[in-house]
Amino acid sequence: MSRPSSRHRLPRAQRLTEQAFSTLSRFMHIEAVSGIVLLTAAAIALAWANSPVSESYHALWHMPLSIGVGDYQFSQSLHFWINDALMTVFFLVVGMEIRREIHEGSLSSLQQAALPLIAALGGVVTPALVYLALNGEPPQRAGWAVPTATDIAFAIGVLALLGRSIPGNIRIFLLALAIIDDIVAVLIIAVFYSGGLQLGGLLVAGIGIIAVLGLQRMGIGSAWAYVPPGAILWIGMLQTGAHPTLAGVVLGLMTPVVPVRTRQQPLQMASRALNHLRIRMNAPGWQPEQAHAPLSRLRRAQRELLPPVSRVQAALHPWVAYGVMPLFALANAGVTLDGVDLGTHAPQQILLGTILALVVGKPLGVLALSWLAVRFGWCRLPEGMGWGGIALIGLLAGIGFTMSIFIATLAFSDANLLGTAKLGVLLASLLAALLGLAWGWFRYRRPAAVTRC
Repeated sequence: MSRPSSRHRLPRAQRLTEQAFSTLSRFMHIEAVSGIVLLTAAAIALAWANSPVSESYHALWHMPLSIGVGDYQFSQSLHFWINDALMTVFFLVVGMEIRREIHEGSLSSLQQAALPLIAALGGVVTPALVYLALNGEPPQRAGWAVPTATDIAFAIGVLALLGRSIPGNIRIFLLALAIIDDIVAVLIIAVFYSGGLQLGGLLVAGIGIIAVLGLQRMGIGSAWAYVPPGAILWIGMLQTGAHPTLAGVVLGLMTPVVPVRTRQQPLQMASRALNHLRIRMNAPGWQPEQAHAPLSRLRRAQRELLPPVSRVQAALHPWVAYGVMPLFALANAGVTLDGVDLGTHAPQQILLGTILALVVGKPLGVLALSWLAVRFGWCRLPEGMGWGGIALIGLLAGIGFTMSIFIATLAFSDANLLGTAKLGVLLASLLAALLGLAWGWFRYRRPAAVTRC
């Protein structure tokens, strides 16, 4: 049996294909790219919703999509399937990120997490107070949580645009702050934006959780095995009246942070599988079907080398960054400007409150509480990071985008108020990104600044 012994014997088309996929893989792991894709999707949504064919934009997301078995049919709009189903995968990744950081990352000890925690609380409370100062009436007040969130992907992507001149501690601090923001946002959604909990739904959700724990106890490592109990948990959360995307957070927090126990170490299992495969392939009368058993053991060894929380998160990240989040932006960022009536008091205050809360309240809260914590000796600044770095983090934390728009869809039922809140989030996120880029370039990218910092 003849096999190519070196790469140069491969067909030219195959070599070019391998090079293209390798380049694409490296490109997709650049953090700034996911932010650009997200921004592009939002820009397309805005342009589409304000174009001569804007009716097709709204008609697309209201198109019913049904699933069913026999006489049972579950029909919802495409918008529902994106916001309530696909976004569960986004929250699953968020939950796993939180789980991993608590186990071994920036939230693994109180000493490491203290300053980001205090800064994040300032970045949640201050924007909420700024918003409420301008929106005290009941219809407007419901959006108080809209400017409290930080978009991790977008904020880290914008930071990556500043290049390697930015100290690594700033990225770690921003990531920790954004993760804490996500924890707070999840709690806010669960407490303030979910209906009264129904006991029947809690029982269904409990069955899903017990099934997940049972599979973990049995040592089942395949991620696909957890899809059915995850779906049961999602259905249960939907029936309770809580937002079903919280099922993703629950599953993420339950994901093991250590590899599944096996009778053999994964490396030993892989080595024996390779030796077995080599012996069989070199034996007389070898048939390809004989490779199935050792290849199966090799795939299992490869799977168990990494803990599930790292393995599943890495597998889902490209789908979330380049699929779920851009699709969410495309479905939710399409604010029809002609349909937003700013002629009355309430929309004006919502727009102004959202922008000021994110652009001014976020950095002010992050800076103020960080300074107080350091001033009173509760915490200290990370090594190599000055107050200019904290200011940069505060500015980038004002990029609300995905989570802020998501909370807005829960906070406002009135179409005009919802459109105004979304417009405020988009404008504020763009302004916060531009201010962050400007400050980062001024502080770190200029030749004089590089030598100074």
